[in-house]
Amino acid sequence: QVQLVESGGGLVQAGGSLRLSCAASGRVFGNYAMGWFRQALGKEREFVAAISWSGSITDYADSVKGRFTISRDNAKNTAYLQMNSLKPEDTAVYYCAGQPGIAPMTRLRGTDGYDSWGQGTQVTVSS
Repeated sequence: QVQLVESGGGLVQAGGSLRLSCAASGRVFGNYAMGWFRQALGKEREFVAAISWSGSITDYADSVKGRFTISRDNAKNTAYLQMNSLKPEDTAVYYCAGQPGIAPMTRLRGTDGYDSWGQGTQVTVSS
């Protein structure tokens, strides 16, 4: 497994932006597909975005498409989630996750598609 630590969460007004970071250590980050999930209070954890190990393929939940961008810098062992035009319904704890090897992007939409998880970072969007 790879160790993952998220950062960059906070409180922002609706319409604002945040960039989350996910720093990895312990394994070869470049071998890992990465995903972002979120969990609002009282709700199940849901898929937000995923990126292949090379960064050439990305996938987004419909609710964030056009507003969020997932990216990675393998030289820095870090994945990112740029969140623009934030809405109050984006409020949640955001988690990054990693899965080694080549996995179908459809598999990366599920929580069982990953073997490593970070501890989460809170994002709160006020109206």
